[in-house]
Amino acid sequence: MNLNEEEIMDLNSGLKALEDKHFTRALQLLSPLAEKGEPEAQHRMAVMYQNGLGVHRNETAAALWMKLSADQDYELAWHGMGFMYMEGEGVEKNSEEAIKWFTKGVDAGLIGSITTLAMMYKEGNGIEKNPEEAERLLKLAGF
Repeated sequence: MNLNEEEIMDLNSGLKALEDKHFTRALQLLSPLAEKGEPEAQHRMAVMYQNGLGVHRNETAAALWMKLSADQDYELAWHGMGFMYMEGEGVEKNSEEAIKWFTKGVDAGLIGSITTLAMMYKEGNGIEKNPEEAERLLKLAGF
């Protein structure tokens, strides 16, 4: 999605407001951009709903925003979707879906996805235990 100059300023201001814990302001700035289809704004809206930052905590809304962002190949949203499916947060718990999203994160080099998938293999959490694959992933993550 291409943003105009004003929208880029709003996105940057919204991200700064979120970082500074000015959640109401972040919501005002990011919400219209998310509605318009901007994937980073959608991801941040998901995080805000997931954690109740400036809005009432709403796992369903968080999952909706996260999926919209992930479907646009926003890599951090891939990890978010994996986590939501792993925990059953806003979506029905589904290990296969979690693994699918975490694997996309692994392919993108996201350390969080790599280590989470490694732990799933190590513990046999939703997947057959595979200590060798767990070790390979942990090495890939630098551990």
